[in-house]
Amino acid sequence: MKNPNTKRNRLPGRAKGRAVEATARDEVLEAIDGISRTADQLIECLHRLQDTHGYLSAQHLVALADVLRLAPTEVYEVATFYHHFDVVREGETPPPPLTVRVCNSVTCEMFGATQLLDALQKGLGDGVRIQAVPCVGRCDQAPVAVVGKRAVTHATQQSVVECLDAGLTGPGTADDWIRFEAYCADGGYALARRCNDDNQLGEVIIKELESSGLRGLGGAGFPAGRKWRILKEQGAPRLMAVNIDEGEPGTFKDRYYLERDPHRFLEGVLIAAQVTGIDVCYLYVRDEYPGVIEILRSAIKELQDGFDRSLPELFVRRGAGAYICGEESAMIESIEGKRGMPRLRPPYVAQVGLFGRPTLEHNCETLYWVREIVERGAEWFSSEGRRGRQGLRSFSVSGRINKPGVHLAPAGISVRELIDEYCGGMPEGHSLYAYFPGGASGGILPATLADEPLDFDTLQTHGCFIGSAAVIILSDHDQVRDAARNTIQFLAHESCGQCTPCRVGCSRAAQLMESPVWDASLLEQLATVMEDASICGLGQAAPNPIRCTIRYFPKEVSCQ
Repeated sequence: MKNPNTKRNRLPGRAKGRAVEATARDEVLEAIDGISRTADQLIECLHRLQDTHGYLSAQHLVALADVLRLAPTEVYEVATFYHHFDVVREGETPPPPLTVRVCNSVTCEMFGATQLLDALQKGLGDGVRIQAVPCVGRCDQAPVAVVGKRAVTHATQQSVVECLDAGLTGPGTADDWIRFEAYCADGGYALARRCNDDNQLGEVIIKELESSGLRGLGGAGFPAGRKWRILKEQGAPRLMAVNIDEGEPGTFKDRYYLERDPHRFLEGVLIAAQVTGIDVCYLYVRDEYPGVIEILRSAIKELQDGFDRSLPELFVRRGAGAYICGEESAMIESIEGKRGMPRLRPPYVAQVGLFGRPTLEHNCETLYWVREIVERGAEWFSSEGRRGRQGLRSFSVSGRINKPGVHLAPAGISVRELIDEYCGGMPEGHSLYAYFPGGASGGILPATLADEPLDFDTLQTHGCFIGSAAVIILSDHDQVRDAARNTIQFLAHESCGQCTPCRVGCSRAAQLMESPVWDASLLEQLATVMEDASICGLGQAAPNPIRCTIRYFPKEVSCQ
């Protein structure tokens, strides 16, 4: 399919303004060799440059604009939007060749990330940069440091230094994932082949998904079968964009599944593409998952070499450290090589999405379940559940529990049951005090509400939602006000800045929450404006942890 993104800000000749240095241009061409010189590849080109040189210089940005025939200002604004790009202006000193990043999100902070960060800043030499960063998707192994691209789990100063001394800075890709031949030997890709050969099977599959009650498992919960049916009604060509940018603090289920069984996910992609008539699929993976990116690329190569039917084009695109790109329209903007700014809706992405075409947007885990639901039948999936709920949920559970990790449990299970039946209970000397049912933006509930069903649409009356089922457990050793402040600081850091209610509201709320006694009235005014006037879910959901803390834990915010 011809790339439709061919006219965006094209310059008739060389970039205006600063002259392009010949050496810089040659270095750019060498770094991006093999990448098509189209505007939608801008972010991948920036990645390649930074991978090669360690940072993005002004000379390289100007040369890249010339090569891609874009305005230098556009290249600069994209490069400075994403946290993982180190833009070095003229006269500035480039960063050290190696960076150690310490996750400071809720769970890691609970397990000593602040102390670890302080120890590393004091103990490591000038040749290493130390940064505090948002969630890196390994909350079950907190605290986590990332040395170069190598995750150091349950990190200590000693383990980080040992990693540095050993020169272990690569992603350290797991090699125990299920390969193509093993996956096929267990029945893998049989359904994809049948779907490819029988055009009538598509309607059967959609009906199975509708009957199963499978909903979008990235957080929005839109029924999967209905989404496929809507896409089929749109004009061709249609595209697919898969969201593997699980940046919500507390969430790591997509990483867990892809590190173990990537072909099950890819078969779901193939079936969805065949049923809805899609020839091009983009898999958008967060840059914090370099190992997953390598696994996916290897699995796709295995699929292309071993599958004996026609395949859609499969493109892996790296994010660049922007939580906002977990929002579907911001992700689409990023795939197009732009800043990840959410779009106003309508139109919806199913109508006008990637490159202006109807787009099937899905979360990784939703597609992961497609083969199993169709093969085992909708009733198998829908028969699971408690308290009148249907289906299974992959809970990413972290915090004060004995067995953190991804736990597959019935929809509608309570957090008390989840802890006791799946997570090995609370650590000795700890008792349940509070919990996040849906990550940083899902709100915070007290132990008195630990018997509420965890599922879509069950927690709204309490000011919360399940989202991507990222459950963080707090004990009586923790303070909710600290956890709430951590989440608001994260949301303020990750706001794209497009709309004033979110940009100013999150920042102002973070400042107010530093006070020993919270100004509940002013915080509520801020919350109301953010909820009512923000463009996307980040600003609309940001008030949840604020309101929950004031509502359920008033003593923590009203006494010095």
